[in-house]
This record gives sequence, structure tokens and C-alpha cells, in this order.
Amino acid sequence: MPLIRTAYFVSDRTGITIERLGHSLLKQFEDLSFTEITLPYVDTLEKASAAVMQINQSAITDGVRPLIFSTLVNSKIQSILKSANALHLDCFNIFIKSLERELETHSSLTIGLSHRADNMPDYHQRIKSVNYSLAHDDGTSVKDSQQADIILVGVSRSGKTPTCLYLALLYGICAANYPLISEDFNSMLLPVQLKNFKEKLFGLTIDPIRLHQIRSERKLDSKYASLENCQYETQEAEALMRQEGIPYLDVTNKSIEELATTLIHQTQLDRKVY
Repeated sequence: MPLIRTAYFVSDRTGITIERLGHSLLKQFEDLSFTEITLPYVDTLEKASAAVMQINQSAITDGVRPLIFSTLVNSKIQSILKSANALHLDCFNIFIKSLERELETHSSLTIGLSHRADNMPDYHQRIKSVNYSLAHDDGTSVKDSQQADIILVGVSRSGKTPTCLYLALLYGICAANYPLISEDFNSMLLPVQLKNFKEKLFGLTIDPIRLHQIRSERKLDSKYASLENCQYETQEAEALMRQEGIPYLDVTNKSIEELATTLIHQTQLDRKVY
């Protein structure tokens, strides 16, 4: 049985930044297993002391010292955390000190700049984008389609909805999506609702076997989920997209993050970073 190490992501705010960085670093050690624990809002000496107690208990329980990835601004809180029986990687200061030397100035050492909502125009754009994607999910509405930055098309359960919401929430992109269905394959024509927005269309496709597995979780032993139908739909959808000159991606082995990044890169969408 492989040794499981405990890794703590500690932050004086949400912990989102260090969680992503730490998780990415740990993924490079494929032969090891990690229990990942995020401790957000460690912004007082008391909370730091409580965190140290929890971390030290993990060292006793695991029989090996844990890992700490942290982004902390307050030097006193940092000092308390460094007293833990753990490998402490202060990811904030690793970069800040080098940047201060290069830029020949001091950082503001302000807590929570990465994820606070003080830039209200950007914040409202993100909320607007999420609301837009929800309102224009799965062809629910084609009203205001001209406001879409991108419209994803593809067969049911090919990942259109989560991709749209990810683009909206993380990058402030107004993403709509529209399903391609049997009527479209019978006529081999784009739905009339999409004809005037062809330049905004981008297609998603998926391996039929994977689609069959996904649909079976929803409607087991149905025609909708059958492998034969999945093969037919994906084949016809790809043929229709090629016919109409719509670029498309195979999502079978892509995470939502990879898919969104590829879409942004290929379409040159204007994105925000929050």
C-alpha cells in the first residue's frame, strides 16, 4: 500500500491560488498519493496556531511530516506556521522577493488582491457572463445571440454546458450552446436559429464509446444512450460541422480546463483573468 502524504494549502484569503499551484506541483509525483487539505482565511495568530496543531497531528497520524504550501502576507503568521513539523513552502515570498529585486520596488503586501471584487466593472462582467450562459444553455433561448462571444454546438452530453459556465466564471466570456439533434442530421442543415451567427460557432465532438458511457449514467438501456445511436449522432454531427465549415474539437480526453484554454487560443477570444 503506497504511503499517503498529507499536503496543506494555507492562505490568509480563499486559498484558491495556492490550492491550484500546490495541486499542480503534487501531480508531478504520480507514484505518490496525497491527502490534500485547504485551510483558507488563516488571518490571525490564533488561527495560525490552530493550523499548526492540526498539521502536527497529521505528522503523528501519518508517521511522516506533512507538506505545507502557503501564501501568507503577515510575517508573524508565517513565523507561527513555520514552527509546524512539516516541509513549509512559502510560495508567496519565493516569487515576491525576486520580483522586488528585479522591479527595484517593494510590494504592497496586501491580503487578498487576487480574488477581491474591488474592480466592479470586471466583477459585473463576470456575473453578466454567467447569467448569460445559464440563460442560453442547451438552446433554451436564442434571444440576444448576437451578444454571445462564442456559441458551442454538438450532440447532447458532449460537454457544452460545463465548458460554457467555466468560460463565463473564470474569463468573463459570454458563451451560449445549442444541441445538434436528429432533425438537423435528417436535413443536414444548421438549425435556422444559428444561421446568422455562423462566425460565432464552435463544435464539440466526442468518442461514441465515451458518449455511450456518459449517457448510460443518465438513461440506461435507452435508445438515446445506445452505442449505435451515439455512433450515428457523433458521425452525423461531425459531417454537418465539416459541411458548414465549423471548427470543432474532440473533447474525449480533455478536461474542462484544457478545453476552455484550447477554445480561447484557437478563437482568440478576449478574456479576463479574475
